[in-house]
Parts: sequence; structure tokens; C-alpha cells
Amino acid sequence: MFDPQKDNLETRCPRLGSVIPFRYCLISGPDSLPCFKILDCWWEIFDVDTYLKENLPTETYNSLVTEPPKPKVASIVEIAQQVKQKKQTGGFC
Repeated sequence: MFDPQKDNLETRCPRLGSVIPFRYCLISGPDSLPCFKILDCWWEIFDVDTYLKENLPTETYNSLVTEPPKPKVASIVEIAQQVKQKKQTGGFC
């Protein structure tokens, strides 16, 4: 379904402040869905809009292009909770 070559592409994440692979953006949103900024961050590197439209369920894709992003503080708290949960479950490499 997804393209391993695109999964390994990297760019700087404006939310985290470091370089991250595309595959991280595909699962870093709530409930392991794509990050709300995925379209903003990747459009210059490849046609991310078409890629997501072809590879995501319609409902998931539509939520990326129609729902407004959460406030920054809520996003920070959410990321901190995800990190805490991954540490507890041993989800970090």
C-alpha cells in the first residue's frame, strides 16, 4: 500500500525541530493517523496530496484537508503523552 521509498524521505519537522522521516508523519497524529501538517511539510518534496489521496481511506484524507489544527498547547500535550506511552511500552527504537 505505502511506498517504502517515500517512507524513508526526510525533512525538518517544524513541530519537533529536527529531521524526521516521512513514515513518522504518517503515524504521528492522534490514534496513529497522519500529522495534521503533513501536507504543509511535504508538498515541496513530492506530490504528497495525491499520494495520501491514493493511500488513505477517504474519511482520513478528508479530515486532513478539512479539519482545523488543534491549538499548539493541545498538540504539545498530545505529543508528550505519546512519548510517555511509547516509553512505557518500549515503543522507541
